[in-house]
Parts: sequence; structure tokens; C-alpha cells
Amino acid sequence: MTVGIDTNWFRRYGATAVPRRRVLVMPHAGGSASFFHSWGRAFGDDTEVLVACYPGRHDRYAEPCVDRMEVLADEMTEALLPFTDVPLTLFGHSMGASLAYETALRLEHRHAVRPEALHVSSRKAPHRLTPRQLHLEGDEALIAEVRRLGGTDDVLLDDPDLREMVLPAIRADFTIVGTYGPRSADAVSCPVYAYIGDQDPSITADDMAAWADVGPAGFALRVLPGGHFYLVQGRDELIRSVSERLAGTR
Repeated sequence: MTVGIDTNWFRRYGATAVPRRRVLVMPHAGGSASFFHSWGRAFGDDTEVLVACYPGRHDRYAEPCVDRMEVLADEMTEALLPFTDVPLTLFGHSMGASLAYETALRLEHRHAVRPEALHVSSRKAPHRLTPRQLHLEGDEALIAEVRRLGGTDDVLLDDPDLREMVLPAIRADFTIVGTYGPRSADAVSCPVYAYIGDQDPSITADDMAAWADVGPAGFALRVLPGGHFYLVQGRDELIRSVSERLAGTR
């Protein structure tokens, strides 16, 4: 990472000695940095990929989970500041899309740092969100929703000991999902690029198109084959699309 900076907020896969730019990836609810391990050198040797590591998982397992978007976005933004010395692009999937948006707003409004672009995946625009109460239900309801959406190894959910380890993070993340929004469509000054699977069980292309309301500097929507976790089987196509944006093409 940046020389002299040590933080547990980000994992770096495929180190770049002197990056020309950075891409910060923010995982989904219940997700972890390792989900995006294969993205390490996906954008070339001059692009450093950082993946957010939320409290309560991996080597941060002993830390209390954060269950409020405002707190998580504040802490994420502060941790990110030392890494804004080169052009920065944000990518967030599902809950991570909302977090990436909130981080972009904080970088711009509080620190005069403008991201190069905001990429949002499989998540309704902030003003289209509806409150949910799944986080108030029992463990089985949470697990059922995680299974429905996909993207989590069944081994973690089937093994009682492993499930007990990951449930606090899942519940904290779904508390964020359930209590964040709807909020005003505050615009970011960078282009916004949205992605969705054409078989997503919870979100439509129209939902993703509403992100245009917060992206007056430019907006584009890409619909790819797959469900909520289209980016697993469609990884290469998604990487290619993001790479084209990084290169300044559409």
C-alpha cells in the first residue's frame, strides 16, 4: 500500500509498487474481501486494487461489527484518505454500492476529493430504497435470505460452528441494509456506472437506472446475464466493462 501507511481496512491483492490509479471494491452484505481475491491484477499492473475489509471478519474478527451506514461510511472515508494520492475509482456490490456512494459523497464534500468514477452493482438508488425488517427476525430467516441471493459458500451456512462465527457480521450488514434509506438523491460530481443481472430476484433494471439521478456528470447502465451475484459467472465481462471505463471509453 502507500508507503508508511498501515491499515486493517483494506486488503490488497496483487501488489502494485507505484500505482497510477486505484480501484476500491466494497463487498456485499455478509461478504468479505476474499470474495474479490481474483480482481487483484484484473485492471493491469498500473492499477492497485483495494478491497474493503469490514469490522468483524477476517483478521478483524475480534472487532465489533458496525450496523449503521453513517458510522461505516465515516470510518471508511477516514481510512481511505491516505490512498487518494492517485486517481481513485469506487466499485460497490449490493450493500457495498450504497457504501461506495456514501463514501464518494464524504470524500467530495468533506475532503475535496473527487473520485474518478462510482460503479454501483445490484442495489437500488438511494432515493429508491425501502426500509426492511429482516434484521429483526431470527437467524433462520437471515440465512434463508442469504441463500436466496447466493454469493455465500454453503459450507459457512451449513456448518453450525462456522455459521455462528459469520452470523454477527451478516446480521450487522442486514441491519445496515434495512435501516439505510430512502434518502435524498444527492449528486456526486463523478460519472456513475450501474450494473445488474437480468435475473436478479429483488432489483430491476429500472431500479438501477434511477442511479442516473445522482450522476449528472454521466451515467450508463449495463445489464449482464445472471442473478444478484451475476458477477461470479460474469466476472470477465464485468471486469472488461469496468476496465473500459477506467480507460476512459464507453
